Amino acid sequence: MVSSSNLGFPRMGENRELKKLVENYWQGKVEETQFQKELKEIRINHWKLQKEAGIEIIPSNDFSLYDQVLDHIHLFGAIPKRYNPVVESEVEDGSNGLRTYFAMGRGYQTSKAATQVSETNTQGAFASKVEKSIDVGSMEMKKWFDTNYHYIVPEFEDSQQFKLTNYGGYSEPKPIHEFLEAKSIDIETRPVILGPISFLLLGKSSDSSKPYSSKFDSLVHLNGLLGVYEQLFKQFEKIGVKSVQIDEPVLCFDLLETELVKNAYSTAFNAIHKAAPTINILIATYFGEIRENIDLVTSLPINGIHIDTIRSSPNQVENVLAKIPTSWTISIGIIDGRNVWKNDLTKSLVTLKNIIAKIGGSSDRIILAPSCSLLHCPHSLTREIGKVDEQVLDWLAFSLEKLREISFLTFALNECTFVDNETINFPEETCSTIKKYYELNKESNQKRRESKLIHNDAVKKRVTEITPSMLKRENPFPIRRDAQRKRLTTLPSLFPTTTIGSFPQTKEVRLARSNFKSKKITAEAYDQFIRDEIRKCIKVQEECELDVLVHGEFERTDMVEYFGEYLDGFVFTQNGWVQSYGSRCVKPPIIYGDVNRPVPMTLEYTTFAQTLTSKPMKGMLTGPVTILQWSFVRDDQPRSETCFQIGLAIRDEVTDLENKGIACIQIDEPAIREGLPLRLSDWNQYLKWAIDSFLLSSTGVKDSTQIHSHMCYSDFNDIFESIQRMDTDVLTIENSKSDLKLLKAFEKYGYTNEIGPGLYDIHSPRIPSVDDMKDRVEQMLKYLSTNLLWINPDCGLKTREPETTRLALINMVKVAKQFREIYSNKE
Repeated sequence: MVSSSNLGFPRMGENRELKKLVENYWQGKVEETQFQKELKEIRINHWKLQKEAGIEIIPSNDFSLYDQVLDHIHLFGAIPKRYNPVVESEVEDGSNGLRTYFAMGRGYQTSKAATQVSETNTQGAFASKVEKSIDVGSMEMKKWFDTNYHYIVPEFEDSQQFKLTNYGGYSEPKPIHEFLEAKSIDIETRPVILGPISFLLLGKSSDSSKPYSSKFDSLVHLNGLLGVYEQLFKQFEKIGVKSVQIDEPVLCFDLLETELVKNAYSTAFNAIHKAAPTINILIATYFGEIRENIDLVTSLPINGIHIDTIRSSPNQVENVLAKIPTSWTISIGIIDGRNVWKNDLTKSLVTLKNIIAKIGGSSDRIILAPSCSLLHCPHSLTREIGKVDEQVLDWLAFSLEKLREISFLTFALNECTFVDNETINFPEETCSTIKKYYELNKESNQKRRESKLIHNDAVKKRVTEITPSMLKRENPFPIRRDAQRKRLTTLPSLFPTTTIGSFPQTKEVRLARSNFKSKKITAEAYDQFIRDEIRKCIKVQEECELDVLVHGEFERTDMVEYFGEYLDGFVFTQNGWVQSYGSRCVKPPIIYGDVNRPVPMTLEYTTFAQTLTSKPMKGMLTGPVTILQWSFVRDDQPRSETCFQIGLAIRDEVTDLENKGIACIQIDEPAIREGLPLRLSDWNQYLKWAIDSFLLSSTGVKDSTQIHSHMCYSDFNDIFESIQRMDTDVLTIENSKSDLKLLKAFEKYGYTNEIGPGLYDIHSPRIPSVDDMKDRVEQMLKYLSTNLLWINPDCGLKTREPETTRLALINMVKVAKQFREIYSNKE
């Protein structure tokens, strides 16, 4: 019999209950006992929902208060030494470990420390009764493979020690506690654990002066790490765990050091098997193809493998099926866990019947699952009825709907017979609801294929008319730079300052937007509110003495959603939230058809803001690749085609801004590196159309118009030639969490345009000190020319509080002034 399963469930809840609860806990509004009680309620509700959807193999330990990799860092006791003061403060006041856990994710700063760095009496942003001065930043974040989810990067010392650690508020390790918690309501789960090889390869050296020379260097810590895996699996066995899902997504990478990696996998999984021989081990891979790594996997003492058939070609699936032992179970990722389109059940049944035939006709070995964890998909469609266009809504499936699709496919394979690829004979006792479910699925997919909503011939024609001349600036950077300096007369010659775009969105901003959308206030009243916020934002920036200003983006909910609201081919959900990092959620738009810009998107508020200041006002846009990557994208045409359509829309907006006198235009592309395929052999094709799409959006301006772009959380070394080909006048990059390693790439490859590596981490509520930022600038100047360096934060300031933002920017401008004085004297 085929079994149904899930690899992971969205954590936040249908109404973002987890986000709200955690943020209240951070602010000291929820006591510890109530916090743990409500967390338990969320977990139990999620397990019950999966069971009610018909899922037999339900995951545990997929729930997290911040990030699943951070959970493992804490679980394995791999806490960097700089957090020792936080650990000690918890020992002193008898806290439960969550202060340290959250400090690693978002930093920690006591009121005393905040007062010291801001030179004002401030409580800071952390609700803490700790009286001593503690000030520590957060750990580095990176994108989780090619998704928009961010994970916390593990750090390893030369003599790294690991120990199995109980979780905050628990009397046992987190995976043990949550398995027992589910068991207490008669749900036997399959714990999910990040595998030892993936955990190590996702990490870095804790010593920035001695970075790893190879991504495999961290494997030196394997033997030490295996001790905690052995302890954990012995505890699993003791409490009756029958099966564990071990995630090893790096198996979809090019593992070039074959023998080294093969030996590491062999050592790790033999040790785990020996520690708990009765537990069935399923290795889960996702986001790509296993390819040659299947030979490594088949040598391991495990019991099954999960493959992502959505991102694997039929030939690669056949290769896996042909090589795995006949005793193994095969978890088939048949439902797309990263997109929102309704599954074509007829097509999936054909695929699954072929897979069963390939393994000799035995369905007992088959487990059906999403392609990956449903972490990347919204909770359910329940609250979208009446909110999303009825025709498009019929094409969609969120997490709960996807689980019901898995349940149906499982039922069909176990209970039905097949006349042909289109016709199913249901058992006589089958209820009419199940039969109707299948017929409606066929009808929905047929309607989508034939819908006139999807296609715009004028847009398609315009893409075919793109020429090479539309993908380059008129003159090279040195000529453009001279023209821009003549135009931007208020810009200092050294260390100009700016921000990345957004300013804090207060409760008042969110309330005004909500009231406008619910028609509690008029469009005129809302417009006046936004203009007043822009005035206040410009006043703050001028008081901070920033050089290039922004309007604050108060009219925007999200840097992608906002633009999609103005573009044809997009649709928006009421509650389609997914986790980005920590408690931060985003609501990706859905691209269902050809993309076109019928009206200007940013012109009104940008030009209004420019009338309020004599300093340059940046036009703020999101680039085509990022809009594509951070949306749920139609799957009926190549992604490159959709990206070029978006690129043309942004190009039109850039032209309009320039024509209205906006001298600086920023086109953010934080997702270019994120979109890279996992395999090197697939990179060039992607980078060609991705960079071309950005150039299409950015190059239709005069030399005197300064084009900015922003990129974050990326290993730029991998794609440096592509970054150079973007040819932006000013590139701002995330840098504060990356130990300045990114700058070495700019030195190594030679970067001649202007650049602004972020001076402080905006994802942490800490107020950065002048000394910390001065130290970072001094480090930057080892790699970058003084006349090319900009001073700016890491990213947009939307999630921060107004007062801590103001104090941070004052300190940042102080740093710029001090360096201007130093280097002006030298000249």
